[in-house]
Amino acid sequence: MHGFETTTPTEESADTSGQPWWRMLNRYHWFVLVVAALGWLFDTMDQQLFNLARVPAIRELMTRDGQQPAAELVAEYAGYSTSIFLIGWASGGIAFGIMGDRIGRAKTMLLTILVYSIFTGLSALSVGFWDFAAYRFLTGLGVGGEFAVGVSLVAEVMPFRARPFALGLLQALSAVGNVTAALISIVLGHLEETGAVGSAWRIMFVIGTLPALLAILIRRNLKEPETWTQAAAAAGGAQLGSISELFGNPRWRKRAIIGLLLASSGIIGLWGIGFFSIDLNRSVFRKSFEQEARERGEAKKDHEFVRSFIRAQNLAPAAGLVVPDSKVQPEELLGNQPDLNDNSLVFKTALALIGEKQQATPQAIQAAILKKLPVAAERLSESNYFPSEFVPPDGWTIQSDVDRVKEVGPQIKARAKEINGRLTLWAGITSMMLNLGAFFGIYAFTYVTSYTGRKPAFAISFILAMLSTAMVFWYLKSLDEIFWMIPLMGFCQLALFGGYAIYFPELFPTRLRSTGISFCYNVGRFVAALGPSALGLLTSRVFKDYPEPMRYAGVTMCSIFLLGLIVLPFAPETKGQPLPE
Repeated sequence: MHGFETTTPTEESADTSGQPWWRMLNRYHWFVLVVAALGWLFDTMDQQLFNLARVPAIRELMTRDGQQPAAELVAEYAGYSTSIFLIGWASGGIAFGIMGDRIGRAKTMLLTILVYSIFTGLSALSVGFWDFAAYRFLTGLGVGGEFAVGVSLVAEVMPFRARPFALGLLQALSAVGNVTAALISIVLGHLEETGAVGSAWRIMFVIGTLPALLAILIRRNLKEPETWTQAAAAAGGAQLGSISELFGNPRWRKRAIIGLLLASSGIIGLWGIGFFSIDLNRSVFRKSFEQEARERGEAKKDHEFVRSFIRAQNLAPAAGLVVPDSKVQPEELLGNQPDLNDNSLVFKTALALIGEKQQATPQAIQAAILKKLPVAAERLSESNYFPSEFVPPDGWTIQSDVDRVKEVGPQIKARAKEINGRLTLWAGITSMMLNLGAFFGIYAFTYVTSYTGRKPAFAISFILAMLSTAMVFWYLKSLDEIFWMIPLMGFCQLALFGGYAIYFPELFPTRLRSTGISFCYNVGRFVAALGPSALGLLTSRVFKDYPEPMRYAGVTMCSIFLLGLIVLPFAPETKGQPLPE
């Protein structure tokens, strides 16, 4: 039926000689593989769009009265939003996984694509953190269901010898979705940098609605696998997707728990650490871009802007002049030194005093900083930031300070917007490098496991993932390093996910396959939801006084890959075996 051919079990080593695996596929096999790959590709594109848009979205949505949130607060809430997304992912994955066994793979795939497409688009309409988080939760419901039904569909339709290679290719093509998201980020980042668009992150989510068109193709042409229709007929629907059977049978229960722990290790490693390398790189890139501006004399200009602003605030009202509202944010100013943003600190303190209806004299500003940040205040005094009063230049008038604030304020904001646009562009490049490595890593697992078996291939991948991720978070410090460090990390980390696509369908019978896979992969996401929040808290609380705290947080969390190694001895080896029934 539909070109499906019955095959007999044979050793997978035969795949490496004689007829290539792709020659075993007929027209319908290819159709199923393409549809499943597109569904998963668009799914991963949505995931990566969120990773790329997360920080600018949180920063904009948490801005109040023109005041942007601190970087530490953005990092913390970015972790919360990712955790909420993963909880939705896990919840939807379990629900749609059971549905995939009960109503069929094709019907369930159609529903998942519609859900994640619709709510991704609605994310663009967010006005605050909590409605944004709600849309991401609902998007996660659809995203979570795609993997289990997709790999079940491909595993049950493909000829036996071609199955692991087709599943590996299915998972490897997910990297194409991530690369597509990266290209979208690069283009929109360039447009944002030039001022052609405003909030690039909103446009990213609008683009995320396009996968809904795939639903038309699925509805018209995709059929249920013959093995599923036979299992449904034999069971009469009584045991399809039965959670009680999954955990009531010791064999399936053990496999479900082992699969869950294996998935948790890799998913926390990717979503709690690996994908946050984009945020780490934003910090690295920002320092580089700000240093370029500093070398052009921009910090000196900011220094004079702050002095003019403070003099104008103190003197202009008495002279009958209107003090301009510069709308410049402290975070948009450059420091005279890379490791101390003196201009930002002084300006922020001045704004706070003005907001409290106090006079923002140099002495009052210095006293306020000394009270809250004595070390910083001491360094500011050493750099002569606080003379007895801000001495004006030759030819100074109160009007010249007022005019300077009016003139330079928009220039500072334009520079900050340009830097943000460049950060969006380079975040896209970083994501592309990560996923180029991922494509080859996932497919490499397919061939390694055909020789070594499932367990040795997993062991190698867990060790390499831990070492490569720790290397990136500790050593990456320049733009050029993303072109080899990030692909290497992507290769090692994402190779694990090629293993999940191949291994999990081999653990469960047809009547429980989608349910079992979704349990492993998506309950793993409930556990993994703690990862981003843990990283955010480590960054903003535990290591907050360290230079570049995310580096320390990321390296600390790399220990999660040891969980996968600990579980492997208890896992069954399934290489060369037919799917269980």
